[in-house]
Amino acid sequence: MKNKWIKTIIYAAITILPWLIILAVFNNLEKRRAVSEYIKIVNYEKKEHISSVDHKEFEELQVAFKTPMEVTEACVGCHNKRHSEIMSNAHWTWDRERIRENGDTIRSGKRNVINNFCIATNTNTWKCTSCHIGFGYKDKGYDFSDYTKVDCMACHDMTGAYEKEPLGSGFPVDKKQAYSDKTYFPPNYNYIAENVGNPETENCGKCHFFGGGGDNVKHGDLSSDLYHPDKKMDVHMDVGKDGNNMTCIDCHKTENHEMLGKLYSLSSSDEGRLSCTECHEGDVHQNNLLNRHNNRIACQTCHIPEYAKGVPTKMEWDWSTAGRVKANGGMIKEHDSLGNVTYKTPKGTFKWATHVKPEYVWFNGTGENMVYGDIIKDTTQVLKINELYGNHDDPKAQIIPVKIHRGKQIFDPVNKMLIVPHVYGKDSTAYGVGLDWNLAAKVGMEEAGLPYSGQYSFIETEMFWPLNHMVAPVEDALQCTDCHSNDSRLASLTEFYMPGRDKNKLLDLIGIFSIFAALGGVLIHGGIRFFRHK
Repeated sequence: MKNKWIKTIIYAAITILPWLIILAVFNNLEKRRAVSEYIKIVNYEKKEHISSVDHKEFEELQVAFKTPMEVTEACVGCHNKRHSEIMSNAHWTWDRERIRENGDTIRSGKRNVINNFCIATNTNTWKCTSCHIGFGYKDKGYDFSDYTKVDCMACHDMTGAYEKEPLGSGFPVDKKQAYSDKTYFPPNYNYIAENVGNPETENCGKCHFFGGGGDNVKHGDLSSDLYHPDKKMDVHMDVGKDGNNMTCIDCHKTENHEMLGKLYSLSSSDEGRLSCTECHEGDVHQNNLLNRHNNRIACQTCHIPEYAKGVPTKMEWDWSTAGRVKANGGMIKEHDSLGNVTYKTPKGTFKWATHVKPEYVWFNGTGENMVYGDIIKDTTQVLKINELYGNHDDPKAQIIPVKIHRGKQIFDPVNKMLIVPHVYGKDSTAYGVGLDWNLAAKVGMEEAGLPYSGQYSFIETEMFWPLNHMVAPVEDALQCTDCHSNDSRLASLTEFYMPGRDKNKLLDLIGIFSIFAALGGVLIHGGIRFFRHK
């Protein structure tokens, strides 16, 4: 009788123990969701960027400055050769040399790359260059060799009082002036020159948060929300009591005014890039299954589950609808329920969104951008005006999250070329004034030195913006089932088999049969031994 009970217990253990082990494993994985267990908080130490000198004591800065160029000359008087560093990088030149996929070497950047927001800087330079780190860049005749035009204050002002005029070609205002709902005042150059230091988020954000003419218009993950974010907004830049309180230059480290990190939508070469592994090295997760994802899945894919968490971002811009006016000929301006502009006569139709789920693409660090004069291969298809290269078979490629901005913009159907129109200005040839696409196209293409057939149409376009900011705290990161499920975030990436997302009847049958065969084998084997020795 005693042996019978022992055998019964053994049989039950053989049958039940595997299921108990499985439950224990899942329970352990759940416990690992705690930050202290789930991910290493690794090698970053906050450094205070404090100036080693007091600029108030310098006699050179006691002179009453009348122009911003005089401030630059005073800066260069002590910081000699620093201006030459600035004048050799893309913040100043607005372009850099690169080799295209076909082997041609060109210079490309904001000066000649086409986008599907404001389209191009050509003939509109005076408006765009309110975010150039120089003074007076209003047209292609700008003298890039004049060091007095370098604007040191734009990046190094610590007072928060220095601002450029929105339509001033990079100059600050010289008298009180109102633009839209904001009033600008002439800066106190002496006060600013005496209070300078390493760039803070406020310096960088004045331009980079407002690309495309407004807050968070372009990037989706760069907005005024990052001036004073909490942990939920960005775990790195969190200004809370226990936050990391990182600034832009904590990641975008700079040496001799050359900065790590390049904008993929403008720069195509895989050089000078910035990655999470600058700080998060090696096996950053305690769970090795997650570490094995690192070769093909970028950190951002799981740790930026959404973007535009606060300020809305522009998702679509349709220029083809521009030109609609009121019965009396007046301009139309329409808004949605949240106050976002959804239509303007001189610009067309916009669509906005917040808390946006990213789209996902393969990316190997290289890409291509359309520049002035590029030929459109197929005008019947949606045009990718920038491409991110990579695919599943590329060993260097990873899956990354992106914002895809979709537009509809003017092009020449005869020359098969995107048109860089004269959009902004006070003259009647600017589309925003005359509402004449043909005239705006003619003037813009002539300025760019490009042919124009006299015919125009509109083509749908897509522009890819990789997401790197608004990193979520670990508890908000994606979970396995966000991808490994029927409703997978990676549904558009179909060139590989993903467990949980994809179905294969043969594999499913083999898997189900294997599970029941194993269970049946245990039961049969245990039963035979039990009854044989009964």
